[in-house]
Amino acid sequence: MDNWITSRLAAELTAAPDPLVIDLGYGATPVTAVELLGRLRRVREDVRVLGLELDAGRVAAAQPVAAPPWLTFERGGFELHGHRPAIVRAANVLRQYDEDAAAEAWHTMCASLAPGGAVVEGTCDEIGRLAAWVLLDADGPRTLTFACRTEMLVRPARLAERLPKALIHRNAPGEPIHAFLRALDAAWDATAAMSSFGPRQHWIAACNRMAADGWSVDVRRARHGEITVPWTVVAPG
Repeated sequence: MDNWITSRLAAELTAAPDPLVIDLGYGATPVTAVELLGRLRRVREDVRVLGLELDAGRVAAAQPVAAPPWLTFERGGFELHGHRPAIVRAANVLRQYDEDAAAEAWHTMCASLAPGGAVVEGTCDEIGRLAAWVLLDADGPRTLTFACRTEMLVRPARLAERLPKALIHRNAPGEPIHAFLRALDAAWDATAAMSSFGPRQHWIAACNRMAADGWSVDVRRARHGEITVPWTVVAPG
């Protein structure tokens, strides 16, 4: 997710009057915030990362690695503690919420963005082999990105495990997301011969097949195990 953010949102971060990025719900340790700062500094040297957690103990535990003003930690939730960031990253935060609460969280975060800001909200499995995230702005969700470690991917349909709350219960016949994942599986099968060149080449071929079959997909980062689709293509019917 971080590498995608540095690539996809580099222009937005560069143009932001205040380069504040929030790592929302960074977890039991602040390592994700530290890593995010390191990656974003490749895009903009004066970027600031703020880690937000509701748990006061986690905020206290993070203080030894704080490096104000570049890396700080505070208590806060979806309201972003009154800040107006250029980017919010919320990784593995909304899985435990129901669909209505997750939608409200999206709305709350987006309402607190700086003009032109963006939210990246998604989940990954325990070892980071499967992931999906949504890009949102003030107008709502814009894209859905799937990511995988290609060497560990059995079939693209496994990516359904990481769908956001808005879609995870919609992976059923008649729904756009179900059609998309079935098409990705079919493209995977149709390009099976490419597996002899390695799993990465197989994945790239499957992504390119999706584009050739008329799906509106962004395959520019397919070599990184990613494929992005406009939200309008997969939004609930």
